[in-house]
Amino acid sequence: MTARKTPQKTSQTMKPSTAAKKLDVYLPATPAEFQEGVVSRDELNALQTDPPEWLRELRRNGPHPRSVVAARLGVSISGLARAGITEALTTDDIEAIRAENPDWLEHERATQAEVRRQATEQKQQKS
Repeated sequence: MTARKTPQKTSQTMKPSTAAKKLDVYLPATPAEFQEGVVSRDELNALQTDPPEWLRELRRNGPHPRSVVAARLGVSISGLARAGITEALTTDDIEAIRAENPDWLEHERATQAEVRRQATEQKQQKS
């Protein structure tokens, strides 16, 4: 009889782009070693629970990915695109847009509020 080998449990890994999305950071702003390697599930968990200084700095000041920019402005990603904002923005950029409060921002916030209201209505109708 031959001894049966128990399979080694391998750690699940992901591309840096996937890890950046999960961490809500803009991949090109991350350190080169993060961009060039793979990230294990354990490494991702460690980054989330005890973020290194570079991650804290990115989350605090940016540049931020469009999903974070949209959330901080209270609009959709499509709303950003309609306004011509396609690049990553820093926290200062976001604050400047808020302070200026351009017409497109008010319009997109109203659109977003209407979409949420309709979604809530539909949810209540299904219940």
